[in-house]
Amino acid sequence: MQTKEKIIGIDPGYGRLGVAILEKKDNVFSVVYSDCIETDKGMGFEDRLFFICQELKKIIVKHKPQYLSMESLFVNKNQKTISGVYQVRGAVLYIAKELGLSVIEVSPQQVKIAITGYGKSEKSAVEKMIRTVLALPKDKKYIDDEIDALAVAYSGFFY
Repeated sequence: MQTKEKIIGIDPGYGRLGVAILEKKDNVFSVVYSDCIETDKGMGFEDRLFFICQELKKIIVKHKPQYLSMESLFVNKNQKTISGVYQVRGAVLYIAKELGLSVIEVSPQQVKIAITGYGKSEKSAVEKMIRTVLALPKDKKYIDDEIDALAVAYSGFFY
């Protein structure tokens, strides 16, 4: 019997939110969707959040993943930025619950272990390995938030 699962991976942000949907049939992974939802810097935060939520809902409804995988946040020095990212995270979790997705939260170390086998891997090693594991086209340019979302989605299959 063939098993089929879809996970949407989210790299939260309000300037740019990375989104990736991976499907696993038996033990073969494929990229269903990957992109970034970008907002205009001239918009107010509430408008940016609303736009992100509307776009994310459309993506989830269209592709119907069963799970949402999101990386747990670490606190950085810019408190204004982290506050906005936490608000985006909350909105994404709300959408996941509203649309019936199970949530998988992974730490940055778990993402690195799932992809490279080493919890202290450099970001470049994670990107190189995720490109290899998912057989991403070499000629396609990916934004770092999109790569992060692909990595978070992939790691969600292991936790």
